[in-house]
Amino acid sequence: MGVLSNKIERDALKPGDHIYSWRQAYIYAHHGKVIHFTRGAGHEIGTGTVLDRFIFSASSSQHSSNPCPKCGDQSRLDGVISSCLDCFLWGGDLYLFEYGVSPVVFLAKPRGGTSTLATSDLPEDVLYRASFLLEKGFGGYNIFKNNCEDFAIYCKTGMLVVTNLSVGRSGQAASFFAATSAIVSSPLRFLTTSFGGLAAVGYGMYCVSRLVSDIGVRRDVVKMPVERLVGRSALDEASEEAACVHK
Repeated sequence: MGVLSNKIERDALKPGDHIYSWRQAYIYAHHGKVIHFTRGAGHEIGTGTVLDRFIFSASSSQHSSNPCPKCGDQSRLDGVISSCLDCFLWGGDLYLFEYGVSPVVFLAKPRGGTSTLATSDLPEDVLYRASFLLEKGFGGYNIFKNNCEDFAIYCKTGMLVVTNLSVGRSGQAASFFAATSAIVSSPLRFLTTSFGGLAAVGYGMYCVSRLVSDIGVRRDVVKMPVERLVGRSALDEASEEAACVHK
């Protein structure tokens, strides 16, 4: 594993590791079992876009046609579920999400969703949160605010974003917004007309946006016990249902 690649072998995994395969993020429990947060078929995740349908199709079509003998067909399950490592990999490579990296290392990885400046808690705390949420749930899935990476980062750090911004803890979501807004929102784009200069300005803004959106840097985060998080999620969902009824 190095600066440009977080690839890791199965036998190097430890309980409480945050692993990913460029499709989903999981918490490795033990003996080949992982706990993750997902959306099943027929469950909206809050955006209703083509991107929603693409991500769901990419992550579940093969599982529904050829269910795992260990886990069964989980394509229609949603929320926090447990599955085997083979289902997680689905023929892909295994990567380890890094915690406590320096700003230099963080920015050296051009793609988001691979590392954070935030430090991880002890493995037993990570596994406790993941197991608790496996039983109680993690709220509704939303690709930008409450996705599988958000789940894994919360399990690892206990950190929760407390503002109503459009991006949660996820590095991949933050990178998406950083990339789309880097040129458009930058007043520096008027200072150069060359393609190379424009690209340099855009990449610089992208890096700055990624860094300030990282959960290890943001000031709008709090450390929240998992029991309180579950109670808060239940209250928020009840409030949303009440608002829908009165519309």
